[in-house]
Amino acid sequence: MTDVVMPQMGESIVEGTLTKWLKKPGEHVERDEPLFEISTDKVDTEIPSPAAGTLSEVLVEEGKTVGINTIVARIEDGGNGAGRPKAAQQAAPPPAPVAPPPPRQAAPQMETPTQETIQPTPAAHQVEDVAPAAGPLSPLVRKMVREHNIDLSRITGTGSGGRITKQDIEGYLAQRTAPAAAPPAPARTTPATPAPQAAKPAPTPGPLPPAGQAKTRVEPMSTMRMKIAEHMVLSKRTSAHVTTIHKVDMTKVAKMRERHKANFQAQYGFSLTYLPFVTRAAVVALRQFPLLNASIDGNSIIYHNEINIGIAVALENGLIVPVIRNADEKNVLGLQRAIVDLAGRARSRQLKPEEVQGGTFSITNFGSFGSVLATPVINQPQVAILGAGMVEKTPVVIDDAIAIRSISYLSLTFDHRLIDGALADQFVAKAKQVLEEWSEDVL
Repeated sequence: MTDVVMPQMGESIVEGTLTKWLKKPGEHVERDEPLFEISTDKVDTEIPSPAAGTLSEVLVEEGKTVGINTIVARIEDGGNGAGRPKAAQQAAPPPAPVAPPPPRQAAPQMETPTQETIQPTPAAHQVEDVAPAAGPLSPLVRKMVREHNIDLSRITGTGSGGRITKQDIEGYLAQRTAPAAAPPAPARTTPATPAPQAAKPAPTPGPLPPAGQAKTRVEPMSTMRMKIAEHMVLSKRTSAHVTTIHKVDMTKVAKMRERHKANFQAQYGFSLTYLPFVTRAAVVALRQFPLLNASIDGNSIIYHNEINIGIAVALENGLIVPVIRNADEKNVLGLQRAIVDLAGRARSRQLKPEEVQGGTFSITNFGSFGSVLATPVINQPQVAILGAGMVEKTPVVIDDAIAIRSISYLSLTFDHRLIDGALADQFVAKAKQVLEEWSEDVL
């Protein structure tokens, strides 16, 4: 029997939301075949099966958030025969035996936040009263119910055993703007005592559409976006953020890239961008100034012997930072290949947990979206992040004459608790020197 656990998708991740099971109990699964999907602040991705066999038990339902290393399922190794009877037995209980226990466990979780913030409102009572009839509710669904004051009796669950899912809540919220216009009319005809209670929930949606047309739309954040928000705020609270910006003449790099661009595409099947050049320059600078490759643990400095570069990749609904391990051992070709591979698999939700862990320094290429300058936020627990702006031809003065050069800006955000401004500027100056005096071949 193999335990399947919630993986840790990054150093600062402590929990994940299991959003979808890709296999059902009793089904056979191959090793490394996608088994379930998770959502964290760093990635929405598919998690592969750690072993081949039969999925005998599912211990965590869809939509539930659990801590890392929590056992979410069990796989019976090898045979199909032993696993299927178990799955058949497990499939029968949900209508009666399985449904009652979760509400008892969920009720204490509701008590803690409800007493502090939402106890006076009717929404909390709705969650407790309706939960047994609606089936067990995931923490995410409960949170959405509290935030939007939802009456669960109005929603028909589409999950197993009639369970109300996140999608059911989102669908109800999308349709609620039209029905919201109906309650005000009955409210005036009802007795004076219940009228104030009926009127209170009405303002919360906020649309107030006089002509039947909503002016606003309420949409819950995705799990990934909520976690990103938490960790961005945590990073700003943890590190003393300071950003230094240097102008870099990228003309030599631009000319070399132009010479090799067509051959790169034809020979390797991917484009040659500016990012591997910036990454290579950062690696050289990190070798000379290793403090920027360190991290802080309490009052201790952790010096990392490996240079593992995290590359920020924009996704449709968020951001992820996969890691190029031992980046100092790769040339421009190797770095470009790694960047293309990691970015492609990040967008297709095929990254492995270890590929978003162990970063010691990060780079973000906001120039690919046309940005000239930015002040990136440090990726905890690292102490610095380098941003690369767009490369564009600019008139500059050289020896009292105007010349056209390919100019870019490098922005280094650093943790002033550990790194002083002088050291940060020396680091960027070294990276700038490598780029302006580029001599390495790209192949």
